[in-house]
Amino acid sequence: MKIHFAFVALLLLASCAGNTENSTDNNSTSIEADPDGSKGINADLVELDKAEQELEAASKNTTSLKFEKMVHEFGKIKLNSENDCEFKVTNTGDYPLAISDVQASCGCTTPQKPEKPIAPGKSDVIKVHFKPSSKSIDGKPVEKTITVTANTQPKITVIRVNAIVE
Repeated sequence: MKIHFAFVALLLLASCAGNTENSTDNNSTSIEADPDGSKGINADLVELDKAEQELEAASKNTTSLKFEKMVHEFGKIKLNSENDCEFKVTNTGDYPLAISDVQASCGCTTPQKPEKPIAPGKSDVIKVHFKPSSKSIDGKPVEKTITVTANTQPKITVIRVNAIVE
């Protein structure tokens, strides 16, 4: 059986190898190919290697931060009033602190992050605007969270604003 299989394989190989003529027929097209596919694979490997190097560099450049306060207490405030505060953040690490995002837990709270990275040992502020507008919170204590994403370990830090809305 093995001999029979080997004979059929040789016949197929011989028939394929013998058909190497280029056709001059007007209806044929010629396509040049990368026989071993190495051009595309090599380009993909180079891009993958670059991405891995950038990721590794970014993970090595993590820093640390410290907030002057983690919670701001507005105290008693009026419904629909405009309230502003700032959270002072200091870069306590060895690399520039890049705050990539700040997100509030609801639409009545609007945080604003520093636009530029904070140098090691330097400080900047995250500004927070709070305008309570819901009747459902009237007279009740309210806590809103602001999620800060940065090149720190851990990536996310949560700060809060509290108020009693009258």
